Amino acid sequence: MTITPVAPAVNERLAAWPMPRTCPYSPPDAYADLRGGAPVKVRIRTGEAWLVTRHADVRAVLTDPRFSSDDTLPGFPVRIQLPPAPRVMSFTRMDGPEHGRLRRMAMTEFTARRTRALRPSVELLVDRLVDELAAGPRTVDLVERFSVRLPSLVIARMLGVPEADECDFTELSQAVLSQDATPEQIYAAFVEMTQYLDGLIGRKRREPGQDLLSRLATQYVATGLLSHDDLVAMARLFLVAGHETTAHQLSLSVLSLLREPEQTALLLRDPARFAPAVEELLRYWSITQDNQVRVAVAEAEIGGARVAPGDGVILAYPSANHDETVFPGGDRLDLSRDASRHIAFGHGPHLCPGASLARMELEVALRALFGRFPGLRVADVPGAVSFRENTINYGLNSLLVTW
Repeated sequence: MTITPVAPAVNERLAAWPMPRTCPYSPPDAYADLRGGAPVKVRIRTGEAWLVTRHADVRAVLTDPRFSSDDTLPGFPVRIQLPPAPRVMSFTRMDGPEHGRLRRMAMTEFTARRTRALRPSVELLVDRLVDELAAGPRTVDLVERFSVRLPSLVIARMLGVPEADECDFTELSQAVLSQDATPEQIYAAFVEMTQYLDGLIGRKRREPGQDLLSRLATQYVATGLLSHDDLVAMARLFLVAGHETTAHQLSLSVLSLLREPEQTALLLRDPARFAPAVEELLRYWSITQDNQVRVAVAEAEIGGARVAPGDGVILAYPSANHDETVFPGGDRLDLSRDASRHIAFGHGPHLCPGASLARMELEVALRALFGRFPGLRVADVPGAVSFRENTINYGLNSLLVTW
């Protein structure tokens, strides 16, 4: 199938979105200047949209019902051209009661209490992966052998996906989220993932286990409260979001700690510092680059800009989390900073449901990795650090380390 989006005429005088980074360790330079004024319009693939860069303005939009997450509405900014399947991104692209109804069905496994109960099993997984690193070659790609595998294993076990399928899902999710893949490649990956989940959920309905998909299938699909297709979409969302974002945040966090040996030494002397340090690492990187978008459904004002119904809005999380009025010296990583006001997981009714799980995974992984390998460092080989380009979630293609 060929997907050929038709882009409307756009104002070529507007800056193009996404904006380029001049340094892979920092958000686009233009954000600092943009935060000094009202939101501006930028060119996107499907037309134009307002770019919101200030922390206060982004938080305001995230709690304002005049800005919708419904991607079926005219003017909604589209960054990923996914197949035209119904409710393709599950409840993340819904508003109001329906968003809340579907979100509540899945939240049992993602509460802070449930996350605390999961911690021992995650610690065992991390120890196993660290043991494998210790037994292997001294130069290793940490992205491939650790950062991607941990969240893949965690979310696969929560959903009841066989561990043997982890590599396939990693490749498929990266294809779906890539901005370099062709529409045909994205469509093929989407279809393959959907077909697999369709079959897996069918098996869960016939032979339920102790996992999230089994619970949703028996408690909601079997009773008619949730359609089979909606559960497939929900499962696809959790598989992609559950490992893609955490994997790249983990890789970038390790890289940051390797670049800040004095700050890392303080963490190792007092491991209780790791939990607040995770918040600063989340703030600093804000890996969700440009997929946090809304469309206005009523006239509104954002930071001095008048937004009309049907106008698209892009929420620049990396800019908001580097806003000097909230985080002085925000362009620097400071692991002693109180970064609790960051919005790396969003804010308001669409706050990331997996936030508690991601925080726990990051803390456990970083403590174990640097505790086992205090001499961990970037390998002195060409191309040891390779950043992902033109992707929805910022991250690393590879991080070659030794110890």
